[in-house]
Amino acid sequence: MSEAVALAFDEREYTLAELDALSNGMAATLADRGVSAGDRVAVMSSNRPEFVIALQAIWRLGAAAVLMSPAWKRAEAEHAISVTRPTHAVGDHPVLAELMPMLSLDDPITPTDRTHDAPRADADALFVFSSGTTGMPKAVRHTHASFAVAVRHWRAALHLTPADRMQIMTPPSHILGLLNIVMALDTGTWIRLHRRFDIDLMLRHIESDRITIEMAVAPIALALAGHPDLESHDLSSLRYIMWCATPVTESVAETVAARTGVTWVTAYGASELPVIACNDLDGKHLDTVGKAVPGVSVRVVSLEDGRVLGAGDVGEIQVRSDSVMAGYLPESATPGAFQDGWYRTGDVGTLDAAGWLRITDRSKEMIKVRGFQVAPAEIEAVLHGHPAVDDCAVFGVPDPVNGEAIIAAVTTNAPVTADELVELVGVRLASYKRPAQVAFVPEIPRLPSGKVLRRVLKERLWTSV
Repeated sequence: MSEAVALAFDEREYTLAELDALSNGMAATLADRGVSAGDRVAVMSSNRPEFVIALQAIWRLGAAAVLMSPAWKRAEAEHAISVTRPTHAVGDHPVLAELMPMLSLDDPITPTDRTHDAPRADADALFVFSSGTTGMPKAVRHTHASFAVAVRHWRAALHLTPADRMQIMTPPSHILGLLNIVMALDTGTWIRLHRRFDIDLMLRHIESDRITIEMAVAPIALALAGHPDLESHDLSSLRYIMWCATPVTESVAETVAARTGVTWVTAYGASELPVIACNDLDGKHLDTVGKAVPGVSVRVVSLEDGRVLGAGDVGEIQVRSDSVMAGYLPESATPGAFQDGWYRTGDVGTLDAAGWLRITDRSKEMIKVRGFQVAPAEIEAVLHGHPAVDDCAVFGVPDPVNGEAIIAAVTTNAPVTADELVELVGVRLASYKRPAQVAFVPEIPRLPSGKVLRRVLKERLWTSV
């Protein structure tokens, strides 16, 4: 009896044994290039089987993967490399190839049957990037132990079994895509990888591959709700659709459910602590992000003095779990991320007496676009580099497609168009960091300390954006 297929991509199919042999082969190639236990390997790749193979190869050598977004431009990639200091690189992206000698994922891989010792549980496994409010992205460090706990929590939350079938369109460098890939292979769940999101391709493969669990961020949910031929697709194989990365837009979820009969489930996590809460799978309670998954503790503390609040009181959401990150790079950012051993999410919300968690606001100034964290300071640094810009401030406003839209308020000393400034950001930073609108204002409100009063600015401009 032939072994079952574990992963599909275009017309290619791989069994677990084939993935193992290819991963061993790439591990041998990386070892020949000098990769050894404790090293860090930069990975900048599109969504493809070779990404999975490279990740497993790096781990088999006891090295850690530094996962860099394929959407990044040179400045972002240079920053990531300077923070994490990888010694080697693997990928298919020209930006990484320009910065480091890179093993190309387009090169052929010779499968081998060589075995490797399992990496130590406390060894670094991966670095993913999560922006801070004060500048360029920070590297989030996970050990094999912490990430394995996150995988177990996610599997339990989804009630995932080897009988399930998934497809993955989210970037592998993002914690959600990475978690889904590793979890599915570890569980024996069949997965199909796609290069990028395409709504028609997604619907066709739900039908032809009999997908049982579909992952959706807000733009995917909106594309489903607005699809003119949604009813013509047979989606009866779906157990549910998981809404990830942003709070549910109930009207969109209800539209899809009414048109397809498929229910939604929502979950909540962060790069620093990947699985925090999840709804029951019955499609109810979409006004919440669910209850803390087993193995995760959640509390809400006062924004003024940090004391623990009672049921229903509004404050910062804090979390404790064995899946929490080992820390940030630069290490100076780590202490501020914790309070008495609890991870500070920066999200504001409530926890009711029954354990249902609701998110109402952000205490940090991050902007969440399509599930990606965007630091206002990163965009402001680019805008300040334009000679016509005297001052600027960036903030987010609710957006039904992307979760939030980026607004840049700018004061100038010479003529410049909004399009010029948007293009400047687009050249320097990833496309999802481009402002949706530039508002020219007479002044940027600031405290005497120089801190931007973003909330004041947002209220002034709200009617115009």
